[in-house]
Amino acid sequence: MSNDFVPGHPARPALRRRYWLLAAGTLVVIGAAAGGWMLTHPAGAPKSPEPSAQKKATVMELAAGDTMLIEAGELRIVLPVSGTLTALRQATVKSKVAAEVRETPLEEGMAVARGQVVVRLDGADLAARLATQQAAQDDATARLALARKNRENNLALLQQKFISQNAVDTVQNSVALAEAAVKSAASQLDIARRAIDDAVVRSPIDGIISKRFVQAGEKASPDMPLFAVVSLQQMILEAQVPASEIPRVGAGQQVGFTVEGFGSTAFAGRVVRINPAAEAGSRAITVYIAVDNPGGRLKSGMFAKGGITIDTAPPLPLLPVAALRNRNGGPVVFLLQGRTIVAQPVTPGLRNDDEGLVQISAGLAPGSRVLVVPLDNVKPGSTVRLPGDAPAVPAVAGLPGARS
Repeated sequence: MSNDFVPGHPARPALRRRYWLLAAGTLVVIGAAAGGWMLTHPAGAPKSPEPSAQKKATVMELAAGDTMLIEAGELRIVLPVSGTLTALRQATVKSKVAAEVRETPLEEGMAVARGQVVVRLDGADLAARLATQQAAQDDATARLALARKNRENNLALLQQKFISQNAVDTVQNSVALAEAAVKSAASQLDIARRAIDDAVVRSPIDGIISKRFVQAGEKASPDMPLFAVVSLQQMILEAQVPASEIPRVGAGQQVGFTVEGFGSTAFAGRVVRINPAAEAGSRAITVYIAVDNPGGRLKSGMFAKGGITIDTAPPLPLLPVAALRNRNGGPVVFLLQGRTIVAQPVTPGLRNDDEGLVQISAGLAPGSRVLVVPLDNVKPGSTVRLPGDAPAVPAVAGLPGARS
């Protein structure tokens, strides 16, 4: 144990003086702190409110896509359709005679004009048949001449009472049979001549050879397909429409569509016919859409996808459906007046839910800026700042505009 705590030790008075000095220093520090608090908190001064009780005007900063400048636009209601394109005019030409194929001058994909030769058949047998029929007609004509001469002779004999009336009637019947034989021979001769013409096969329409079914050297028979030709100047889009939607479809309605392979290129057509019967099973009805194709870009068999315009409205203020809100039992939009949000009542018009757009027939003018996305912290009366607005600069003490 240290000697400072031993009773009667000579160093005890010095220890007591140390304790008194420490206590006095502590009192001085406490007094100085109390005096400073009194200077900064004078009696009667109002207490500062709690930070949570201070009301500050909050300015919400909006993103570029939160608002939209309203423009007038035309809105259409479109019924989606899809189907296959086919050529309006196409033909499969068949052989009318039995003959060997001698020449096929055109290949698939080549253009052909109406009346142009596409297949030549061997006409040797047909020419021989024609000669036979010509001889048969000559024979029938000669027999008719002989029958008529016999009839004249028998009529003369009948007048002289040399023969009976029955004999004259028999001769008259022979003349009628001869005349019928001449007509039959003439008909057969005409058929033989037509066969000669049919040996040269021509295209019935202007178009493109889409299929050639025979080659030179093959034997063609009656009703055998020889070639197919299509005209691409006008196409037909055969689209399937649900029976429930048919009451809204009518001839003359416009159709817009795209075709596989052409990207976003838009094509147009119009409804020209509606099938009177629904397809079994699917209960869909085929709608025929005429498509002008002067350049021949579209080909038969291509798949198309688009829509029939079943309703349209003149240009009116157009905005997304998401911008509409229901307030006090009616539709409103959050309109920006300056930089303040205002609830503006509006009257919606034509609405297209597929595109998410609605026209406003009253309450909103083109050029207005509206809030198009729902923001929980932005309400009527809120102050907002748009992208591009100058940011607020806080006041600094000692500079103009600073509050003391």
